[in-house]
Amino acid sequence: MITSVLVANRGEIACRVARTCRELGIRTVAVHSDADGNALHARVADTAVRLPGSAPADTYLRGDLIVKAALAAGADAVHPGYGFLSENAGFARAVRDAGLVWIGPPPEAIEAMASKTRAKELMGIAPLGEVTEADLPVLVKAAAGGGGRGMRVVRRLADLDGELAAARAEAASAFGDGEVFTEPYVEGGRHVEVQVLADTHGTVWALGTRDCSLQRRHQKVIEEAPAPGLSGRLTGELHALAVRAARAVGYVGAGTVEFLVAGDRAHFLEMNTRLQVEHPVTEAVFGVDLVAEQIRVAEGHALDDDPPRARGHAVEARLYAEDPAQDWAPQTGRLHRLAVPDAVRLDTGYTDGDDIGVHYDPLLAKVVAHAPTRAQALRKLASALERAVIHGPVTNRDLLVRSLRHQEFAEGRMDTGFYDRHLPELTRPVPDPYAPLAAALADAHGRSRFGGWRNLPAQPQIKRYLMAGEEHEVRYRHTREGLAADGVRVVHADAGLVVLDVDGVRRRFAVGRYGDRVYVGATALTALPRFPDPAAQHAPGSLLAPMPGTVVRIADGLAEGAVVEAGQPLLWLEAMKMQHGITAPVAGTLSALHAVTGQQVEPGMVLAVVQPPQERGAVPDGRLPPRGRE
Repeated sequence: MITSVLVANRGEIACRVARTCRELGIRTVAVHSDADGNALHARVADTAVRLPGSAPADTYLRGDLIVKAALAAGADAVHPGYGFLSENAGFARAVRDAGLVWIGPPPEAIEAMASKTRAKELMGIAPLGEVTEADLPVLVKAAAGGGGRGMRVVRRLADLDGELAAARAEAASAFGDGEVFTEPYVEGGRHVEVQVLADTHGTVWALGTRDCSLQRRHQKVIEEAPAPGLSGRLTGELHALAVRAARAVGYVGAGTVEFLVAGDRAHFLEMNTRLQVEHPVTEAVFGVDLVAEQIRVAEGHALDDDPPRARGHAVEARLYAEDPAQDWAPQTGRLHRLAVPDAVRLDTGYTDGDDIGVHYDPLLAKVVAHAPTRAQALRKLASALERAVIHGPVTNRDLLVRSLRHQEFAEGRMDTGFYDRHLPELTRPVPDPYAPLAAALADAHGRSRFGGWRNLPAQPQIKRYLMAGEEHEVRYRHTREGLAADGVRVVHADAGLVVLDVDGVRRRFAVGRYGDRVYVGATALTALPRFPDPAAQHAPGSLLAPMPGTVVRIADGLAEGAVVEAGQPLLWLEAMKMQHGITAPVAGTLSALHAVTGQQVEPGMVLAVVQPPQERGAVPDGRLPPRGRE
């Protein structure tokens, strides 16, 4: 019997495995990098072990240190979670060689499926050879991992070499293996997968289907089970192929077989020999705990002959600290508050007051809703996300809510190009026009003091806020009856709640303030100083770092004086193991290039300056040209 499990991972999945272990009466051991010393997963475990001597981004790839930590802490088993070393056959062998139980498939099965090229050969699919113009578009993929890292769509042959280099760099950083390959890219396909669970006695379960078509940068955003709109024939075919793949490699434990579905045809993509991020939707529909089943299988227990029956529909949304409107740029900073309604499941690796750093994936949480029908599950999840309290860095919450309510998604007509088509409309700001006033009234509450009777009306107080990129000025007054503002009646105002009567409709605004950052419901604002500092303004055409990261590449031949086009990629930053292109904000001349390859940058740092062409009649120093005769 397993008595103590070391979780060789971090964040949400480490917390999720620890939760099941506690329910089973199993002790847990966490490992952590220096950057994660106070992380939630290290705090909820019974024991935590620091992994020394590595850069934070690479710490969880040190299998030798993790095995050493397991032995030192007295663990008798290792659960790899997902990502990092979860599909590393060498690590699985090292765990077993140390006399520990490996809660995962045999190393031989991992090896057979870990390389996507070998997996395709095993399923009788020939890999794409040398790419020609006729093969386009193609998809470049990392052979040793997933999660969108090391993946690129190439539509022009001239871009292939550059995208291959970028994909290799991402794959090496994320998985320690830079091997990549190319395959045909199917336009308009759906990403559908089958959850399998196998024991050591020859039983293999196919636990239904999942649709994971809503993706950004080839990384899943919203997943659901079962996949909607599949025919009975196709569902049966997918189940049979998944079981065939598992049996072909002697699979044991939980795994996922992924397909691209176009029309009524399925194309095999890969087998992930680990637990998937989206496993909770399958758990909700089938009423199972997949982590508990992994542990039972690792202990040698047999599965029932038949899997449990599916009931209802489940949908999961991944809440990321990122800005979808700014090319999905990851965000960092303090997470002041995270709370969702109790009606849904929340899996997270963060709690109030935690810092979101630059070294790891920006996933904040997974929010899961289960209901008797798909329509009910979508409505339940959208409502929960809309009412969630999220005070901290910019997130994709609004995108998630709008996606769940989008007609194309609601009708089950989505595919992997959903965000390519709809991102502008889904990220268009719709701020609450009363949010700035509510912020000002909440701030004024603690300062409201009526200093005696006066014969003159109080002068209006003025406050300014930045909301959705625009500056807003609001005015209010202190009166004998309390705070007042034109056009509305102030029913109540304190530091955390403002109630306004707007044309006879009473509206409530929950307010949270942290320094100059103010949150009014789901709207975020920045309080502006009364007298702005002119020195804080940047020159027009400045390229500012959108996130903390490392400059990993500068466009070939780029130097000061170069003429660039608007949107032209100039340099690339690596943050959270992904590369992000920084493009010219305007067309013009590169007047300054401050970025250097290998440089660490912080948000707001000026990387380069593109000077727009001077308007006709202007002079270099900005003065007006002399007037001619009239």
